[in-house]
This record gives sequence, C-alpha cells and structure tokens, in this order.
Amino acid sequence: MSTPHLKIDNLHTYFYSKQRQAFIHSVNGVSLNVMKGETLGIVGESGSGKSVTMLSLMGLINATPGVLKGSVKLYTENGELDLLPDLHNYVDLRKDGNKITAVKKDIRGWNKRHQKVMKNIWSKEISMIFQNPKAAFNPFETIGKQITESILLHTDIKNPKEAKEKALYWLEKVKIDSPTLRYENYPYGLSGGMSQRAMVAMALASEPSLLIADEPTTGLDATIQSKIVDLLEELKESLGVTLILISHDISVISRLSDKIAVMYAGNVLEHGPADSILDKTSTQRHPYTRALLNSIPSKENVQEGGYLMSIEGEVPDTIMVPAGCRFYERCQAKDESVRIKCAEENPPLTPITEDHFSRCWKNK
Repeated sequence: MSTPHLKIDNLHTYFYSKQRQAFIHSVNGVSLNVMKGETLGIVGESGSGKSVTMLSLMGLINATPGVLKGSVKLYTENGELDLLPDLHNYVDLRKDGNKITAVKKDIRGWNKRHQKVMKNIWSKEISMIFQNPKAAFNPFETIGKQITESILLHTDIKNPKEAKEKALYWLEKVKIDSPTLRYENYPYGLSGGMSQRAMVAMALASEPSLLIADEPTTGLDATIQSKIVDLLEELKESLGVTLILISHDISVISRLSDKIAVMYAGNVLEHGPADSILDKTSTQRHPYTRALLNSIPSKENVQEGGYLMSIEGEVPDTIMVPAGCRFYERCQAKDESVRIKCAEENPPLTPITEDHFSRCWKNK
C-alpha cells in the first residue's frame, strides 16, 4: 500500500466541563488515512467530532486540555511532518481501566512547541475553509489585503505588487463577481456566497497540498450551495489538491468524495469508498450509515407523499461515554444475537472488504 498523504492514528481530544466537573470526549480514538489527490468526505450529526478532529490536527484548539493522545503525520515532497510532535512529553494521564479520570498537561509548553512546528505548515502545506467565512476574516482589513498578506507570508512571492496580482488571479479563479472591485471590499460588504468564494481564494492562494473544507455550504441558499460545490469540484480536478470535506449534507459529500468516513460520538463508525458507503442495496453498511441515508428525501418519497425516516433518540452525552457501541441506544438493527455484546463492548473497526471498514458486531 502506498504512503498516505495524511495519517491520523488514535487521536483523542477532550475538553473539561467546569459545570459538570467531567471530561467531554469530543474525539475518542479517531484513525483515518487520506491518500494524495483524493477527497475524503466526513459526515455525521452535530457533535460527532468532525470539526474538532480537523481543528486538532491544525493546532486550532483553544479550550483545555485539548489533544491528549494520538499521532498525526503529513507526508509531503519534503518528507514526513509530525503535526503532534512529542505530545507524550507534555501530557500525564490517569486512568481507571480505559477511562481517563485525570489529566495533567503543560498547556503553555505544548502550545509553544506546537505553534513552532505548525507555523511552517499552516497555509504552506494545509489550509482550511471555515464554516463562517465572515467570522474568519479580519473585519478591519480588506479582502484583498488579507489574501495578499497570506501570499507574502506563505509563498516565495515577496514583492507586494506581484502578490496583489496573484491575489487577483485567485479571486478570478474562484469566479467571484468583479475581482478587482471585491479586492477592495471589507468582509461586511460581501454576500454569503462571495465571502465563501473569497475564503476559498485565500485558502488556495498559498497553494497548499491539503485543503480542509469545514461545512463550506452552511448558511447559503440552495442555488449558492450548488455553485460552491461546483467550484470545489472544478478546483479539485484542476489543481489536484487533496481535500477533506466536512458536511451534514450527504448530497454534497456524494458529489465530491472518493472515500467517506461516518463519525458518531467521537468515533469513526464506518469508512470506505464512496460508492460502497452510499450503496443503499448493501446489507453490510453500518446501521447508523443506513439510517442517515434513509433520512434523505427521495423522489419516490416525495411523489408518494410518504414520511421521512428519522433516527429515534438523541446523540449520546460524550461525558458519559457508554461502555459498548456508541450507537447502541438508537440502533434498530441490534437483536438477541449481539445485544449483550453491543451493550458491553465497543466493536473494533474491522474490514468488510479490502478497503471498507465498519464498527459493528453484526458485520463480524
């Protein structure tokens, strides 16, 4: 097997709730590989850990204690880059069985170490498109100035005039209306769709090898959503960039993804090729994946006036992580043959086929 572009291994990111005096297990043992040039779509309900996983590898987690365990490696033309270097030297964990009961972390020392490493990786190797582009931009600087500064900081271009020309090139590349005019606009002067295009331009301006798009169509109307997806699809093909796409919208995921990871309660429940994950005729898909796909409105459902399928119950509290399968309480597929095992033991992520993995006792 060839070397992946990005390798995430057993990542744990926790936050501490002062109100409840307990740890929130936001990311709880996530492992994923992304190959060079492919698009990995990550789907799941709110609170499943999708965004926190990406923010963890980007070094953008501000709440404490943050990343506690795991390894994230980026493989580039310059060799292997460790995105969580020497993490074990800054963290001391106390456990009761598999449960972390206490954490001692040198937050200041870790942040200093991590930022020293990431300053050469941010934008140069990895860029991120955020959910709310207007909040991500500096409201007191023009769009053009911010993109130009990114180019000057993270590329070999050091001439301001040349950097401005490059910024205009990228604004034109993302098909923003009147690039020269928009270059001089402040963020508040752009519509939602324009803001998202400007964010894509800034993310790509430093020509990273890996692009993370976190809910890039959130808050946009259907027409603009479709245009943003078209734009990402076109840029992916023309630039050959590796893309990680986070979305609640499975239709967006299905249009762009080569592979899909389904997350729930801080775990990856299933991942594999997009056509295999999205195959509604398959009997081996994880019950949660099946439930997500069945909840999508279909042409037949609308014509027949049928009800939309829903997933009964609530996403589990990630403070009180269940001992067994994370999806146990809401699962409609469990039966007497696996009920006890599902309740008591979290299934490992095991292969259904060579490149399709599922975390379900019924698929064993």
